[in-house]
Amino acid sequence: MPKLGMEPIRRAALVKATIDVIGAQGSLDVTVSQIAKKAGMSSALAHHYFGGKDQIFLAAMRAILRDFGTEVRAGLRAARTPRARAEALIDASFAPSCFAPATISAWMTLYAQATTSPDMHHLLLLYQRRLASNLTHALRPLSVRPTQDAETLGALIDGLYLRAALARDTDPQTARAVALRTLDHLTGAAQ
Repeated sequence: MPKLGMEPIRRAALVKATIDVIGAQGSLDVTVSQIAKKAGMSSALAHHYFGGKDQIFLAAMRAILRDFGTEVRAGLRAARTPRARAEALIDASFAPSCFAPATISAWMTLYAQATTSPDMHHLLLLYQRRLASNLTHALRPLSVRPTQDAETLGALIDGLYLRAALARDTDPQTARAVALRTLDHLTGAAQ
């Protein structure tokens, strides 16, 4: 007989284990068995809760996106100016919870998988559209080309993630500083 109330705990453990295992491997070239072992359960139980590796990974990326959303909302609540809104979005992108090595590996895996998986492509598009919308809104009073500048900042954030994934030594403060310098340049504050 199943233990009542264990499903959310086990699902969360599998999500965390997925991020950890992908972070260690650097790709989705892992097995459900490896993920389940890291979570301290059987692969049959992992399959029972999620169905397969892709579904577990989607759940892990949704958890990462929820963490990112939490960072964004906290930053935006505290922002009092359009510039502060733009900085809050940059800060959220490079917050420790969003820029940890395992999380960066998960993001890179999402980008790679989005080329072949409609579900992953859809999730990536949702993230990109929301980031672009938030950046455009923040940049509207600061820039003569808010939509294009939001695209530039979004691409820069993605590029900084790619560099961090490849170099494995990029720290969040350095990445944040690069993004803030670019924000200064785009808005004319760096004169």
